[in-house]
Amino acid sequence: MSDKPETSRDGPEHPLDPLSEAEIELAVAVLRERRGVGEGWRFASIELVEPTKVQLREWDPRAGWQRSARVVCFNRSDGATYVAIVELSGGGAVRSFDEQPGRQANITMDEASECDQMLRLHPEVVAALHARGITDLDLVYMDAWTYGGFLVPERYQGRRVAWTDTWFRTSPRSNPYANPVDGLHCVVDLNAMELLEIHDNVPQSPPPEVMGEYLPDLVPGQTERTDVRPLEVNQPDGPSFTLEGNLLRWQKWSVRVGFNYREGLVLHTLSYAEDGRDRPIAHRLSIAEMVVPYRDPASDHQARTAFDVGEWGLGFMTTSLSLGCDCLGEIRYLDAVVHDSHGRPRVIPNAICIHEEDDRVLWKHVDEVAGAEVRRSRRLTISSHVTVANYEYLLYWSIYQDGTVDFEARATGIMVVSHLDEGASTQHGTLVGERTYAPYHQHFLVARLDLDVDGEANTVYADDCEPLPMGPDNPSGLALRVRSTPLRTESEGKQDGNWATRRTWRVASTKRTNAFGAPTAYTLSPTSTFPAMFDEASPVLQRAKVIGHTLWVTPYDPAERWPCGEFVNQSVTDEGLPAWTARNRSIEDTDVVLWYVFGIHHITRPEDWPVMPSDKAGFSLRPFGFFDRNPALDVPASGHGEVCGSSSSGSCAHDSY
Repeated sequence: MSDKPETSRDGPEHPLDPLSEAEIELAVAVLRERRGVGEGWRFASIELVEPTKVQLREWDPRAGWQRSARVVCFNRSDGATYVAIVELSGGGAVRSFDEQPGRQANITMDEASECDQMLRLHPEVVAALHARGITDLDLVYMDAWTYGGFLVPERYQGRRVAWTDTWFRTSPRSNPYANPVDGLHCVVDLNAMELLEIHDNVPQSPPPEVMGEYLPDLVPGQTERTDVRPLEVNQPDGPSFTLEGNLLRWQKWSVRVGFNYREGLVLHTLSYAEDGRDRPIAHRLSIAEMVVPYRDPASDHQARTAFDVGEWGLGFMTTSLSLGCDCLGEIRYLDAVVHDSHGRPRVIPNAICIHEEDDRVLWKHVDEVAGAEVRRSRRLTISSHVTVANYEYLLYWSIYQDGTVDFEARATGIMVVSHLDEGASTQHGTLVGERTYAPYHQHFLVARLDLDVDGEANTVYADDCEPLPMGPDNPSGLALRVRSTPLRTESEGKQDGNWATRRTWRVASTKRTNAFGAPTAYTLSPTSTFPAMFDEASPVLQRAKVIGHTLWVTPYDPAERWPCGEFVNQSVTDEGLPAWTARNRSIEDTDVVLWYVFGIHHITRPEDWPVMPSDKAGFSLRPFGFFDRNPALDVPASGHGEVCGSSSSGSCAHDSY
């Protein structure tokens, strides 16, 4: 069963609620009227100006709230980019309108679509395709990619440029990514929507016959399995959570669900209730950047490094979810509102899915006298799915009854491939078909974790396990201790994983202690991490220095949102974390933000073709002394009929959850 929120509203009621359609329209109208932002301009992004923590604390619901929009727009005629702050009350007003010299805004979906259409009609492109035997232009797809500034030809510096891949469908419904038109790339001025040049390196060998189809009716000889029985999730009394606007409550948890063009799904003000009060854990959780470098120096791939958050925007690429396919169970959905490059609002129906899931056993013990006592675990999952050209990213935030917070990203979709000439081979990818290889690549995700563990005053500790040397006090070599090192400055906050010591990072309150006198805390364990494997001089690393460390810790600054800088498109250097942390500010006993780098080191394999089974990456935030004992002791035994627990046989046989 699916449904919309139990309550609806005509307009935002809370300072953190995402912009509505009406607010986006107002922001655009104000800029058109008062700053001459005409039809020759594009709107790259329109988002809520979120209140600071101080403003949020001082907010009085009875007094209302002055909401504002932050707008990035650019003039196609001269290429100038501007950042505007538009006040949305009282008919609207422009608070600021500042040019950003030398910076390029994110690519818009409209530009990508218009680029494809323009190139497929361009005589030079048509001639190049005809020379390769491709005459049906309706089956051709030109896929725009952004440039790193270091790769932009000198003659095009200062222009808004992109380069394109070319793909070909063998039939109207076939998989275009199975048929790259190798060696054919275009350089395009996106403002003028003009073809600047064609790179047409025709392979020596004709393209191979590739079986790259995944639609069931297009896969030769494939029949579906007949031994799969229905699996249904049924909650006859409805879900255990409530959704009032964007405020989500589940058991002892409370969280506000947010959304914007760049990060997509965002979680605000996450807290856990205990002893009659909501204990804060995190102010804001999101995926702030995604860097995907392809590790193949071949001409088709050497420029292929995507910043999927900064160059494109996960929110713009979020797709609608379907019951029984993307989400299973008793579902509640939230729509999301984004916009096109003309500033027109666009609603993404069912952009966010919220539902409960069974999570196997929460805790259990079998006593020879008392018998078995067992509780099943539930988690509440908040998810969204993003389509980034050939790839799909499925993003899941989950909260648990024991106070744990999880994030999981699943990558699926279709790998980029290239063809090889007869007799050629490559060291930089895996064969997945006849003379067809998928390049090795990496997916670096950067989580921005604005934690407020029992308040804003926190210190982060690096906890390393150390075995003690054998000696009189440790004759068997069993002794193990944990060495806790407080991270006091931003230079100390640049941390790398260390499997030799099982390093973890503990975010501890400096104001509250538990029953045993220890600071209440949450721990981040490094999972799904891998080294960047780039030379320090690599242009990719210069643009994304964040991937050079597993963890960065900074003091909270509401203006510091994007780890590689705000304007990543055509960037040359990283204007984010490296610039901020150069000041080496104090991060002790203060409001801290953790930037955690994780992801998928994708050594491609034949089993990932033609469509990739989901690969998973994620992390957990687990309470460490935040509670005085297991906080899930009060979870009731599940079941109707024979109940788990207090059974000398330990049987769970007729239990239903």
